[in-house]
Amino acid sequence: MGSSETINMPHAVCIPYPAQGHINPMLKLAKLLHFKGFHITFVNTEYNHKRILKARGPYSLNGLPSFRFETIPDGLPEPVVEATQDIPSLCDSTRRTCLPHFRNLLAKINNSDVPPVTCIVSDGGMSFTLDAAEELGVPQVLFWTPSACGFMCYLQYEKLIEKGLMPLIDSSYVTNGYLETTINWVPGIKEIRLKEIPSFIRTTNLDDIMLDYLLSETKRTQRASAIILNTFDALEHDVLEAFSSILPPVYSIGPLNLLVEDVDDEDLKAIGSNLWKEEPECMKWLDTKEPNSVVYVNFGSITIMTNEQLIEFSWGLANSNKSFLWVVRPDLVAGENVVLSLEFVKETENRGMLSSWCPQEQVLTHPAIGVFLTHSGWNSTLESVCGGVPMICWPFFAEQQINCRFCCKEWGIGLEKMVRELMDGENGKKMKDKVLQWKELAKNATSGPNGSSFLNLDNMVHNILLGKIVKN
Repeated sequence: MGSSETINMPHAVCIPYPAQGHINPMLKLAKLLHFKGFHITFVNTEYNHKRILKARGPYSLNGLPSFRFETIPDGLPEPVVEATQDIPSLCDSTRRTCLPHFRNLLAKINNSDVPPVTCIVSDGGMSFTLDAAEELGVPQVLFWTPSACGFMCYLQYEKLIEKGLMPLIDSSYVTNGYLETTINWVPGIKEIRLKEIPSFIRTTNLDDIMLDYLLSETKRTQRASAIILNTFDALEHDVLEAFSSILPPVYSIGPLNLLVEDVDDEDLKAIGSNLWKEEPECMKWLDTKEPNSVVYVNFGSITIMTNEQLIEFSWGLANSNKSFLWVVRPDLVAGENVVLSLEFVKETENRGMLSSWCPQEQVLTHPAIGVFLTHSGWNSTLESVCGGVPMICWPFFAEQQINCRFCCKEWGIGLEKMVRELMDGENGKKMKDKVLQWKELAKNATSGPNGSSFLNLDNMVHNILLGKIVKN
């Protein structure tokens, strides 16, 4: 057994939903908790654990004595090609099959020589963990990784069904103007078109896996001891305020990438979570470019597009006459290998750099980056704000549509138009100024001793994770 001091350490089990955009923020939160004195067990799926080892090296998840990695199976057959798994299958499989494995893991931990588990921090989409937390009698916090506005929209799915607004009567409703319908009863959001509500409403089937999954996951959120969101009060104030009447306590503790900068521990910093091998060459290439001259293009870890869309994007970049760094994942095109035309490669060889994966946070803080062409995923949006980089938004699915709408209409830091206007136009200058103001506010929120996110994290740790052990 360890020393009594170690045994008395609080012990948080952190379990992300098994996709890159969920693992990254959860790992940042786990590092912050470790820095605050928690023993950490970080739980990946077996498949993603293998992918991280392949991308980062065989010893990269050996962790530290008080920061350990464990795995549970996700219940799916291993994919033939290494890629992000099919999201509906993954959602269905984790909620149906993971609980017994998670219970066994907790029992194994509690019978070992590490401190007993005192709390569970789980992704909002992995709420089967609530059952295990209740059995152990420990507090559980759910970390919902979307924006506050995106999460608020998910919470409205039930009401949308009750009011007969979804599922769609017929698939033609996606294109016939129906989705332009405006509603004005979503708490904290003045008005919103149906097309800006997270995309899983675009189904004609009430039994659709994603619809059913989100209805049940949001309902189960009520059972959590608290909810945390990776956002900050100044950015999403109205929506955050509106949660107080409908949910357990909600703590906004973002941007996590700024908070984690203050973790002064090199061993902890070295633990990474990327599922693709990063190519550092892009940073050297950026060093050769003028300030604000490069378009950075990355559609995240899940977006897939058709070959036609890929061709259209490539020629849009070619015709913009701007330098660009484009992250093209091997699995970016649905069911095919990515092939860019020789003409495109020739046309852009002196000003374009293609990469299969890159250290995005570093890229977005590089002075050469002038604009970010993004799928409007929440991590990317926040990282762009923290880098002071305006966005061209091309939302793909989930809550990316509502993120895009807030970037363009509410925060004034994004456009749905093209590159030149944002880099050369008057509009672009306004957006650059605006995003620099938000960058400053994000910095203020995460700075001690009085920043809102800095204080919220502290309060959540003391009131919830170190609070009284919950008795059933």
